[in-house]
Amino acid sequence: MIANRAALRGQQPGPSASLVRGPAATTTATMKKRRIPQPPQTLETFPNPSPERDYLVRIEIPEFTCLCPITGQPDFARLALEFIPDQRNVELKSLKLYVVAYRSQGAFHEAVTNQVLDDLVQAMAPRFLRITARWNVRGGIYTTVVAEHRKRGWKPLPAIDLGSCAHSAVQHGAPGS
Repeated sequence: MIANRAALRGQQPGPSASLVRGPAATTTATMKKRRIPQPPQTLETFPNPSPERDYLVRIEIPEFTCLCPITGQPDFARLALEFIPDQRNVELKSLKLYVVAYRSQGAFHEAVTNQVLDDLVQAMAPRFLRITARWNVRGGIYTTVVAEHRKRGWKPLPAIDLGSCAHSAVQHGAPGS
């Protein structure tokens, strides 16, 4: 069993405590006993200004941080949100405050990525939402978690390849080519 060295000495473990093998309670159990603030329950939204059309919104969150639930050490990720709104959009200041609340939250990469997805889906009910979480290297291992939501019955419009249109115009002597 993995145990916290401070717990073996009878001390209160801190988030930077080292791990060793031993009979004491696991760091995960210790983390569960701490009072960790939860992210805000609501994300603020505003009406979609163009609900009649599909358009893509991309949001980059370069400094997402949470705590490893095993070691208590900070984990850093770059989140990329891509969504096609339906009737509501997420308000950015609210999203920023929501993200910052995770800094003291213990969570596994997969769990926190899916929780953020679920919370955004609940707040916005988008037609489509994808979250890509690129976690910084830990022990020589890179982790990327991708989670998606599609509104039931929604189908994306066919993709248009504008690159082939430009190439075609040059071949056929279009003005300006």
